[in-house]
Amino acid sequence: MFQFIQKKIHNHLMERKISRTRLVTKDGHCNIKFGTTEYHNHFAFLMDFWTTFVEIRWCFVIVLFVAAFTGSWFVFGLLWYSLAKSNGDLIQNPSEPYHMKCIENINSLTTAFLYSLETQTTIGYGGRALTGHCPGTVALLIIQSLMGAIINCFMCGLILAKISLPKRRAKTVTFSETAVVSLWNGNLCLQIRVANLRKTLLIGSQIYGKLLRTTITPEGDTIILDQVNVDFSVDAGKDNLFFVCPITLYHVIDKSSPFSEMCADVLQKQDFELVVFLEGTAESTSLSCQARTSYLPQEIQWGYGFLPVISRTKAGKYRVDLSNFCKTEPVVTPQCACCFQNKHNMELILHQHTCEGIDNLGFDVIDLQDSVNINEKGD
Repeated sequence: MFQFIQKKIHNHLMERKISRTRLVTKDGHCNIKFGTTEYHNHFAFLMDFWTTFVEIRWCFVIVLFVAAFTGSWFVFGLLWYSLAKSNGDLIQNPSEPYHMKCIENINSLTTAFLYSLETQTTIGYGGRALTGHCPGTVALLIIQSLMGAIINCFMCGLILAKISLPKRRAKTVTFSETAVVSLWNGNLCLQIRVANLRKTLLIGSQIYGKLLRTTITPEGDTIILDQVNVDFSVDAGKDNLFFVCPITLYHVIDKSSPFSEMCADVLQKQDFELVVFLEGTAESTSLSCQARTSYLPQEIQWGYGFLPVISRTKAGKYRVDLSNFCKTEPVVTPQCACCFQNKHNMELILHQHTCEGIDNLGFDVIDLQDSVNINEKGD
């Protein structure tokens, strides 16, 4: 029992250590912090206040919502109270029974706040109302009505913009937990699986990757986050994907690939981060979105392949089994890219891979007798 708890603690600490070393987390968030504030221009964020408000957290949006309306009601309540006080509406003078009031039934700050709330929200209970004898009250009524309309439009637009953020659509695009290196179409490839969890398509989808690593230039300079392009493709190319079912992304490990000098034995000892991007336009909202994830060397399995997830039922429909989405199995794979690039070794490996074959265990077998009966009926 003690060993089990110790193992769980060790695994948890390792996961936290890995998450801290990532630039991009598994769910697509960038793990970066600006350490200096010397060139941090806060005024620029205030000038672009709309983007600032859209990007802040929901808790601050709720606080801003409450503060904007409550604050405006209270400020205008003070103005209504000052007008009533300056006109003498708060003083009960028996010698002036026919005193012309600016606002009826305002005798305290509380009633002035209630009148401000009723005015801006257009409730109008009827207990408090303007008399029309004071021009200042008419002007203040116009100003508060305009300010209330502006606050309403701004807050409604802000909430709608946060609800409909394109990055929310990216939450329904998921990547496999690990990447694999195996043979595909006669090439040694790095493979990643991605799935669209919604039935609506991502129009014009594009995929690409960036390999982040620390390099030293010929001049002796150290680049901490050196970015190297990693091209990905699928069976039908790399642009305008028909993203209706889970697909596998392939990166061919050839001489131009940044993985060309790696092998199965030293892969886990490398220091790099592979960031994968998928961009597209949501079919239902016409908004562009980007889904991204990252893979560390510990999350790349050399010599493994993904299990099939697409099958076909007897009724002729296609079925997607997401339970096998991240599952892998050992397959025949060369131990290094250089070994596979040797022509003699390539022919031996491809011949062995072809002889073994790959069975799709997810397909339902249709009885041959059923197909014969169908043909006889058709004749």
